[in-house]
Formats: sequence, C-alpha cells, structure tokens
Amino acid sequence: MSTRSRTRQRTFGGLAIVIALIWMFPVYWMLNSSFLPYNRIRAAEPTFLPLNGTLSAYGRVFDSNFFDTLRISAMVTGLTVVAALLFAFLAALALSRFRFKGRRSFILAVLIIQMIPAEGLFISQFKLLEGWQLLNSVVGLSLLYIAAVVPFTIWMLRGFVNGVPRELEEAALVDGCSRLQAFFRITFPLLAPGLVASGVYAFLQAWNEFTLSLVIMTRPENMTLPLWLRSFTEANRVSDWAGIMAGSVLVAVPVMIFFLAVQHRMTSGLVSGAVKG
Repeated sequence: MSTRSRTRQRTFGGLAIVIALIWMFPVYWMLNSSFLPYNRIRAAEPTFLPLNGTLSAYGRVFDSNFFDTLRISAMVTGLTVVAALLFAFLAALALSRFRFKGRRSFILAVLIIQMIPAEGLFISQFKLLEGWQLLNSVVGLSLLYIAAVVPFTIWMLRGFVNGVPRELEEAALVDGCSRLQAFFRITFPLLAPGLVASGVYAFLQAWNEFTLSLVIMTRPENMTLPLWLRSFTEANRVSDWAGIMAGSVLVAVPVMIFFLAVQHRMTSGLVSGAVKG
C-alpha cells in the first residue's frame, strides 16, 4: 500500500471517528444528565462528568408506574411486530411469486396509503375504536399500529422476496422437495435478513410512537412509555429533567437489547445466506 493510500485511509478513519463521537454525544449527555442533581442540571456551566452523581432520578422513575407502562408498551409492540410481519410477509410473497388480477392496483394502493398523513386519520380511527369499545386497550392501539406499519413493511419485504431467485426453489422441486418444503428449506432462510430488518422497523414505530397513543390511550393507567415520559414535564410544576433523562435511558434499554439480539441477522446479506445454505 502506497503512502498516499495509507494517508487517505487514516484521514477517512479519523473523520469516521469524529462523526461517530458527534453522533454519540446526545446519548452520552442523556446518560450523564440522569445522574446529576437538579441544581447541577440547571447550572450555567455544563457538567460533562457525573462525579459525585446520584441515583435519585432513577428512584423517582421506579417509584412511578414505570413497570406497568413498560408492560403495556411491550404488549403493544409485540403484537404489532408479530402481526405486521405475518400479514406483510404473506402479502409480499403473493405480490412477488404470483400473477393475479389487480396485482398492480394493490401495489399502487400500498404506495398511496403511505402518502396519507397520519394526523388526518385520527378522528376516524378514534370513532372506529370507540364503536368497537377498544379505546384504552392494548388490542385497539395494536390494531392501529399494525395498519400503519403493514403497508411499508409489505413494500420492504417485497424487495427481499424479489431478491431470492426462483431457480433455487425450482432446483429444490427437481430434487424431490414439495413446494412447501422448498419454501421452508430454501427460500425462508434467505429471507431472514429481510424479516429482521422489517421487524426492527415495526418495533421502532410501535415503541416510540406518541401522537396516536395520546389520542387513543386517554387513561393514566393505560399510558405507553412515550406518554409516561410526559408525566415528568407537567405544566404547573418545574420539569424534572433528571427524571426525564433517567426515564429516557430506561426506555432506550429494550431497544438496545433488541438490536443486539438481531444485529447478526441484519448485517448478513442474501448472498451470504445462499452460500451458507
């Protein structure tokens, strides 16, 4: 490797490190602020290291209804991810592997639905769930999240299904596999990265959504985590910034655990999956 190439590589490497540090600073600041007492958070001079910090903010978080709210968010997110992946996966297979009347119209409808502002549907969604007696329920909120996530998930999974050659399934059929066996032994393992990527999208959409849950979950005991964080910033008292930061850290922990669990599948590509198969 020439001197110019090494210099260029080191320059880009240093630039990548600087960008990564800038990107990580808000996360560090959130974690740092969660350990600071109120007077140090409100001080004119920022505190970059939580020396002699305190865990009182986490104590206030756990003294609230954090675990009940965590349970509701986990149930809503779990239902959304499972149902959205199931419906979107079947729809993506139908759009990619079969030719039927109205196929192009269905694909066009999926795209058009993505252009509708979510806020424009709030009144009709509220009236719908009210008629079904599903307001302030996990099932009702999950239904709305599924409806919001499925169209884009179909479009995403359709690209992954199109990336798997039909010839692989046809070769398995020639070798004596049934169509169902060929699908589960050949096609389905190659779609794992796509399913994981789509699951991550559905997970983040359901876990972090605020406005729709604000409209549907009107009772304090039925709040999701984004709504629960708002309880630290009530209008008639001073905002508990340490509590907000501590709560935000705890809300982010399940997301980080989920990413650590699926990162291997996300980074593995279709080609490497075909080689392994």
